[in-house]
Amino acid sequence: MANDQEKEAAARASLQFIKDGMVVGLGTGSTAAYFIQLLGEKVKNGLRVRGIPTSVRSRDLALSLGIPLTTLDECQDIAVTVDGADEFDPQLRLIKGGGGALLREKIVASASRQVVIVADPSKRVPVLGKFPLPVEVIGFAQALVAKRIRALGAEVKLRTGADGNPYVTDEQNHILDCHFGQICDADVLARQLSDMPGIVEHGLFIGVASAVLIARGSEVVELRR
Repeated sequence: MANDQEKEAAARASLQFIKDGMVVGLGTGSTAAYFIQLLGEKVKNGLRVRGIPTSVRSRDLALSLGIPLTTLDECQDIAVTVDGADEFDPQLRLIKGGGGALLREKIVASASRQVVIVADPSKRVPVLGKFPLPVEVIGFAQALVAKRIRALGAEVKLRTGADGNPYVTDEQNHILDCHFGQICDADVLARQLSDMPGIVEHGLFIGVASAVLIARGSEVVELRR
């Protein structure tokens, strides 16, 4: 319960970044869902924004709350994106993708002037890697990519759904959850994964976050790069 309250408090604090007339990126995950719900209340009370969701789940939630949506086809300049993270370190480097939306999340973040991360204190780590790194792959290359990531020192597991079948992303790809342990050089690992054929995207978000809002009880702390 306390964790949920902290998530909601961080999400509420992020509303200070939202101004009338903005195009807003809508993140994915439990903390981002609080933000979307709170944004829906603001829209109901007259705030004019358009949202670009990072997943089908976030799209459906936004539509149910009456938030007007647009697409990257119509708008390639997003004022601010509010999203969650699975981990962040002192340099505000992130691991994202626990919710399976890392590809669209990174695309939307890349088109955003500001990216505000909302989180509870459990997401703060001294070194990335406690949370397994999600890597989105095309099915054709899955076994080859898994072998090459294992060669980098990771334990690799194919993500599965409740039915035991491979988890399928919104873009119809699979996800490998890669347990590296402490990632001593996230920048190097990010480059290695980006250069690997068959990987669509990885969950290291480096130089992306403009600010992280962490709630501790009812207090919210803002961290900047």
